[in-house]
Amino acid sequence: MADFAAPNLPARDFAATEAFYAQLGFRRAFRDETWLVLRRGTAQLEFFPAPGLDPATHGHSCSLRVADLDALWAAVQATGVPEEPMGFPWSVPPRRQPWGQRMAELIDPDGTLVHLIEEG
Repeated sequence: MADFAAPNLPARDFAATEAFYAQLGFRRAFRDETWLVLRRGTAQLEFFPAPGLDPATHGHSCSLRVADLDALWAAVQATGVPEEPMGFPWSVPPRRQPWGQRMAELIDPDGTLVHLIEEG
């Protein structure tokens, strides 16, 4: 197996987190009462329990680099996540960044900011 990094993110409720990310193509790789691992292709997100988390005040984030941003963005839109900051979750549509890549943003139900960055 090649070296890789996996962000460790908070989740107030593992079942809700797993259900949300499943809509985006993530599947469970591991789950017990202390840890949840979700995978989508070679991307991996890991979650720890944070039942008292306030989504409006924590600062967790990560970058998810993908080959096909348009396909992932279509999955985000299919979930019904709004494109305005009205509670959690919400999203920001893809746009070209000053460094040249396209990026969208997804704020998950726990308030974690996921940068969706197109590679290639």
